[in-house]
Amino acid sequence: MPDFSQLLQLGQQMQVKLSQMQSELSQRVVTGSAGGGMVKATVDGRGQIRGVQIDPSVLGGADTEMLEDLVLAAVSDAQRRASEMYKEELRKATGGLPLPFQLPI
Repeated sequence: MPDFSQLLQLGQQMQVKLSQMQSELSQRVVTGSAGGGMVKATVDGRGQIRGVQIDPSVLGGADTEMLEDLVLAAVSDAQRRASEMYKEELRKATGGLPLPFQLPI
């Protein structure tokens, strides 16, 4: 049976690995599309939205750039709210006790 110091060291190693993984994933990007490529969304490896592109033909001459910015802002706000909700539920589940390492979000 491992002693407590070994478990603590293992937890610290896991925290370093998770931090490295999060950093690496934040540098990678993935693009998804809909409508045969008329709407595209780009996210980083952690799922944070980085951009939205809408083909101007979809809008019939409307301000494409403004709509892209509005969609980006709305999705970003939803992601922020979901992250806050997750953290609050995690805090409730742990009784407010700090975990030995930060969980990826």
